[in-house]
Amino acid sequence: MSATLSASTLLAVPLAPLVGAALAGVFGTQFAGNRIGRKVTHSLTILGVLVAFIISAFTLRSVIVDGARFNATLYEWMIVGGLKMEVGFLVDGLTAMMMCVVTFVSLMVHIYTIGYMEEDEGYNRFFAYISLFTFSMLMLVMSNNMLQLFFGWEAVGLVSYLLIGFWFNKPTAVFANMKAFLVNRVGDFGFILGIGLIAAYAGTLNYGEAFAKAGTLAAITFPGTEWMLVTVICICLFIGAMGKSAQFPLHVWLPDSMEGPTPISALIHAATMVTAGIFMVARMSPLFELSDTALSFILVIGAITALFMGFLGIIQNDIKRVIAYSTLSQLGYMTVALGASAYSVAVFHLMTHAFFKALLFLGAGSVIIGMHHNQDIRWMGGVRKYMPITWITFVIGSLALIGTPLFSGFYSKDSIIEAVHESHLWGANFAYFAVLAGVFVTAFYSFRLYFLVFHGKERYDQNPDAHHDDGHGHGHDDHGHGHDAHKPHESPLVVWLPLVLLAIPSVVIGFITIDPMLYGGFFKDAIFINGDKHHAMKELAETFHGPVAMALHGLSTPPFWLALAGVVLSYYMYMINPALPAAIKRAFAPVYTLLENKYYLDWINENILARGARALGTAFWKGGDQAVIDGAIVNGSWKLVARLAGAVRWLQTGFIYHYAFAMLLGIFVLMTYFVWFNK
Repeated sequence: MSATLSASTLLAVPLAPLVGAALAGVFGTQFAGNRIGRKVTHSLTILGVLVAFIISAFTLRSVIVDGARFNATLYEWMIVGGLKMEVGFLVDGLTAMMMCVVTFVSLMVHIYTIGYMEEDEGYNRFFAYISLFTFSMLMLVMSNNMLQLFFGWEAVGLVSYLLIGFWFNKPTAVFANMKAFLVNRVGDFGFILGIGLIAAYAGTLNYGEAFAKAGTLAAITFPGTEWMLVTVICICLFIGAMGKSAQFPLHVWLPDSMEGPTPISALIHAATMVTAGIFMVARMSPLFELSDTALSFILVIGAITALFMGFLGIIQNDIKRVIAYSTLSQLGYMTVALGASAYSVAVFHLMTHAFFKALLFLGAGSVIIGMHHNQDIRWMGGVRKYMPITWITFVIGSLALIGTPLFSGFYSKDSIIEAVHESHLWGANFAYFAVLAGVFVTAFYSFRLYFLVFHGKERYDQNPDAHHDDGHGHGHDDHGHGHDAHKPHESPLVVWLPLVLLAIPSVVIGFITIDPMLYGGFFKDAIFINGDKHHAMKELAETFHGPVAMALHGLSTPPFWLALAGVVLSYYMYMINPALPAAIKRAFAPVYTLLENKYYLDWINENILARGARALGTAFWKGGDQAVIDGAIVNGSWKLVARLAGAVRWLQTGFIYHYAFAMLLGIFVLMTYFVWFNK
């Protein structure tokens, strides 16, 4: 039995956080004279997100139990030549799942922020920003048309810019938010080109109407080339996803975004914003299924990101940056699944990853609080006995991340590896190697972080920066808890409670949902797969015999042993023989230098692309604007008029005999002309 959902109820989901953001942003800041205090501010914003989460949870239940769906226009903005500009919602299994993920993680982050930003001067402004971000992300995932999708897409980018540069007096934060904004503009240029091509050739921005014309689009070649139009559209759309979901080479903004407060790392750069590109490609699956070229491109880009970004996590010493590179790598896994036409697996990993990665980021923030502002893992150690709740939840997040059987990450990650193994697209062999090798790399850097922070000798009193006030001018995450070399301490309830609540789905959500999400009908009308050409999901379904059997089988598969090898090696290198990493660094100095410089992509961007753009801009400025426009056209025109006027003025003497002479001379010239040509 299929049921319908209420438009007014669904409208409350994005509007509740928006109202909270507006009230906090206006009455809780200097804009309206700080009329409400901190308690009222966080209460209003948390209430808004809580309302959104409750409605989202009931919506998900209706979708699963009653088969409820919703697809309608709520507001028609304008019609331009038959092209409708609308605001509307599409709610199916994919949307309902994303609504719950976004609102639940956002709710946990809001609660966590009460303790984390306790003494920050921008407390109210921060709550306004994160609620505004929640509204933007909900508008993105609930949209039923590409105009609203693009609005949400750009809105999350704008709020991300505000949050990364939240501490605007901190030069590194200002540089990071500008970097994120510019890199995302590169991806968004491709994204809007893809939307424009759909609008031009399909004549609509509505998902359903555009997908209905997918067959027509597949029969058209792009003008002036031999490329299929649908291939160009899909690659343009995916370039947008490369920027938003931080795929190589547009990934460079995400590690630097750690300059913002830790709560936004969990909200934006682990669970929601960076997964917008994954969601978009899954939503556009009816188009992507028509182009093997686009899918192969996606497969290879995802594989490069999954493996090579993982390598960078090995050498990081900032606790948040290690997790940031882990995010990059896991986004690569999701992208690989998209390329293998395993869209449901990609979205499944998106969901499981959202919980355990938000847990790890918030756990890192808890460690930062407990370590009195220290983020360098080289000056930690032995934190386990001082922060038991943070420790156990961090262990759970790490085990889920490396794909330990029965944990949520295992079911989604192993499904990705198997889907790639079954793919026959160009680049699938490289992608399979990359995701398999990435298992070892992920386990190694994850437990390198874990062992250095929670085990071994206590090194916090050896930190050379422990007695210095770094303020907001340094690269650390300042949350107002002060700086000293005192012993670590467990975080307050409002900080560790979200960790516990996130740890629960990090363990069980994969076990509970793998069957309906991958092999049931959960995504039946949201994701389209051409089973005749792309049969990875079909072959996965044939070998699936339940979550318990999958976990037992996982104990004998290569991913499990590679993960175990990564954990054991990290334990040996950092707990048993800590001199070995330094020796390896000396022996492979060129490789370490390459990794330390992040494959020199930042150098290329800053010294070649940015300087080239500045040189080109200077050429247009000096040569085009100043020389041609100002010099030749604007100034040249008035100078020419002035000179002509000066010459004409010289002829106007005011003497009658001069004019009489000119008349006689003219008559003579005319007579000569007519006589000469009439001979």
